[in-house]
Amino acid sequence: MNAAPPLWIDIPNACTPSGGICSGGRPRPEHLREARDKGVRTVINLCPPAETGDYDEPALVAELGMRYINIPVAGAAGLTRENAQQLADALRGAGPEHPVLLHCQSGNRVGALVALKARFVDGLSPEAALAAGRAAGLKALEPTVIQLIA
Repeated sequence: MNAAPPLWIDIPNACTPSGGICSGGRPRPEHLREARDKGVRTVINLCPPAETGDYDEPALVAELGMRYINIPVAGAAGLTRENAQQLADALRGAGPEHPVLLHCQSGNRVGALVALKARFVDGLSPEAALAAGRAAGLKALEPTVIQLIA
């Protein structure tokens, strides 16, 4: 996914699926500041706009000088090839030299969409795609992902 060194930000259910990407659950404002301080220039949020937190994440990300991308993934229905391609495009747009913070509410949808990207965009085998998804936080959506990538 990304050639940068490992990135760790202490968000809920944090994972480091590949160099330069920290994935997990919804960050708090202090996590976004930490992300900026660690060189993150792109925050990708997979929560639909209806799943708002208790602060304005897009505004804070902009205030901190980072780019905010929202790819709404509303549960299993949002696990599509189109969203996997949008994730691939967003990661590619961030560039391999810039770390990325990738999140949803818990990290499960992140892992699911990473697995779909690995299978449908990167052309990995179903087993390798599942491994990529698990490394990024895939848990409860794994049975759905297995059906989709088989």
